[in-house]
Amino acid sequence: MYENNFPNKRYKHTLAFLQKHIATSESILDLGVENPFSEIMKSKGYQVENTGGEDLDVDFETVTNSNADVITAFEIFEHLVAPFNVLKETRAKKLVASIPMRLWFTSAYRSKTDPWDRHYHEFEDWQFDWLLEKAGWTIKDSAKWTNPTKKIGVRPLLRFFTPRYYIVYAERKS
Repeated sequence: MYENNFPNKRYKHTLAFLQKHIATSESILDLGVENPFSEIMKSKGYQVENTGGEDLDVDFETVTNSNADVITAFEIFEHLVAPFNVLKETRAKKLVASIPMRLWFTSAYRSKTDPWDRHYHEFEDWQFDWLLEKAGWTIKDSAKWTNPTKKIGVRPLLRFFTPRYYIVYAERKS
């Protein structure tokens, strides 16, 4: 999946944030197909079920039928045209979600060969917060981090200072 580009820093931050807010006794529905990070969660004692690769913009039955305590979505919502629907319809009471943030110095990511590997949204933090609030969530904690690359140039230099990832822990409004 990552071919010599395993996201160690992102996974380290994501796992620490997850462990800060979610107990291993809580069941998790991880949006997206099984992936290296869902395997990491399982290795740390979490009970994780993944969605099956369905188009969550039009088929969110897996989400609405899940009895999971927690929904996790790590770099998923930027791929959806309408993430509001999934966020609104889930029965889970807790959410841990991360997104790659919109960077002012680069355009949105789009794979030319894989239609599933494209970003419809690249959020600023306030936009993602607003989406969650409108969908019925209260943000309890959040964090950001940078993602420097080992390349030379102006954009790689800016990545040392500009946050690239944003993660939130939210609870369903009562």
